[in-house]
Amino acid sequence: MSSRRSRSRQSGTSRITDDQINDLVSKLQQLLPELRNSRSDKVSAAKVLQETCSYIRNLHREVDDLSERLSELLETTDAAQAAIIRNLLMQ
Repeated sequence: MSSRRSRSRQSGTSRITDDQINDLVSKLQQLLPELRNSRSDKVSAAKVLQETCSYIRNLHREVDDLSERLSELLETTDAAQAAIIRNLLMQ
């Protein structure tokens, strides 16, 4: 058992079981396109966490790129069209 979990038990805070950790790692794996269709069911927790971090970084980059493209689009449209687009985005 890790020392972190040992301290958690000693301090009386809530703790998470190994089964719960395994379940959460499995759920993360199912959310990741790179690992979802993996032929091997045995993917290390470390690999799942690395892929999760990479996937989130890529999503952030994609959001930033799309935001920039949207800003450029709104700058090139007239005020009425820009208002319609903004209204649609707020829904």
